[in-house]
Amino acid sequence: MKLTGAFYALAAFAIFSTHDVVIKFLGGHYAPFQIIFFSTLFSFPLVMFMLIRDRTEGHLRPVHPWWTLFRTVAAMVNTVSAFYAFSVLPLAQVYALIFATPLVITILSIPILGEHVGFHRWAAVVAGLVGVVVVLRPGGDIDYSLGHLAALSCAFFGAFTSIIVRKIGQEERTAVLMLYPLTANFAVMGTAMTFFYKPLPILDLGGVAMISLLGFTGGVVLIFAYRASEAAIVAPMQYSQIIWATIYGYLIFGETVDRATVLGASIIILSGLYIVFRESRGGRSENTPVLRTRSRASSAMSFRISPFLRRSKPRSAEEA
Repeated sequence: MKLTGAFYALAAFAIFSTHDVVIKFLGGHYAPFQIIFFSTLFSFPLVMFMLIRDRTEGHLRPVHPWWTLFRTVAAMVNTVSAFYAFSVLPLAQVYALIFATPLVITILSIPILGEHVGFHRWAAVVAGLVGVVVVLRPGGDIDYSLGHLAALSCAFFGAFTSIIVRKIGQEERTAVLMLYPLTANFAVMGTAMTFFYKPLPILDLGGVAMISLLGFTGGVVLIFAYRASEAAIVAPMQYSQIIWATIYGYLIFGETVDRATVLGASIIILSGLYIVFRESRGGRSENTPVLRTRSRASSAMSFRISPFLRRSKPRSAEEA
């Protein structure tokens, strides 16, 4: 079963990587606001299909309005940042920086969740931040741009949204946590799009629909992965995306991966794996926020998968 879960996870993250390739391709021609708006539009029916299976009684008024507002805003910033970063930076470089998300989750879990972070996890966080610096190589030959800031913002705000869900997820309905960010994306991106709108040929419109479909499909396959194996097996599989980034980047966009990106990404990945290892060992910590972050933070076109795991794993009710 463990190998089956790993296989599903690898397949899910391969799908997500293809999702990001389509974003990059379209991002060279259209503003992120326009791509996000139409992707959200196509995502509504898919998300509603998942929500009609939710039999939880209640309404759409949030129990924690402020936390819901913070999460909604953070999710929008995260989405714009991810779409823009993939549009302007090499795929491998974007992934290397987004892989810092577990580090940020670990840091934010202290003030928001009251998590205890010991010396070992702090050392992993510091090592991971060193890896980020290596990727960015200040004073080197890299040309800094808004894309690098966007990738780092994606890591930060993706971690922030995950931590908020970890804090309020038990008390908020799934519909509230899924529909509010989607609705906000639709309204805000639709407004912003009016300043950047370009007509979409049918082929490009199909590409936008493909973004929604791939994000949804990746989420479904990830559910299979978590049902088949524990989080400690599934979570590390996300780092396989750097392999797909290298392959796709070279074959489709003519990108090459330099030594600094390889070295920095390796440090970030190892630090993330160590955090997963420490959390999986248990101990004084009860939150294990990295392991309990099931959904893919850098894709608004995916969805929260933990509610759909509760049917088969009752103990997962606290997961984000």
